[in-house]
Amino acid sequence: MRLENQPWLNDAEFMSYVGHFMEMPEVKKLDAIPHHYTSTRMVHSLWVSYISYKLAKRLGWNQKAAARAGLFHDMFYYDWRDTKFEKSHAYIHPRIAYRNASKLTSLSELEKDMIIKHMWGATLNPPRYKESWLLTFVDDYVAMKEGAQTARFKWANRKRLRQRLASILN
Repeated sequence: MRLENQPWLNDAEFMSYVGHFMEMPEVKKLDAIPHHYTSTRMVHSLWVSYISYKLAKRLGWNQKAAARAGLFHDMFYYDWRDTKFEKSHAYIHPRIAYRNASKLTSLSELEKDMIIKHMWGATLNPPRYKESWLLTFVDDYVAMKEGAQTARFKWANRKRLRQRLASILN
């Protein structure tokens, strides 16, 4: 998975589920917010949405809900590193994401469960549906891929910095 790739643009069925949302200003705002250092919240959400959709489709589960909930699961506009709440970010942000998404469209009980419970490990309120479990695991997978990309980026820049320092000192 390379974050700069956008395979969803060539998937007509997927785009029929979420393409119109991608054009909304409320969703476009996510592309200006850094997320996991090497991507934006929009890129992260699109990867979670697309992989969840593909897996749900392969398994014969509700791929439309997977696509929609994946896109909306992190629909919050604050920087969690700076903004603090009485409860943890892991508890608060899915509820804010659900509230923001429900302003754009009506959401099914399945989509609500998927969005609100994608961080269930921090809240100890487990998902009710198999699609919710899928979204949780895909979100973790994408976050780990982004984390690995961040580590590679930092390591590569560290090497360059060392090389520059060596050339200056020699």
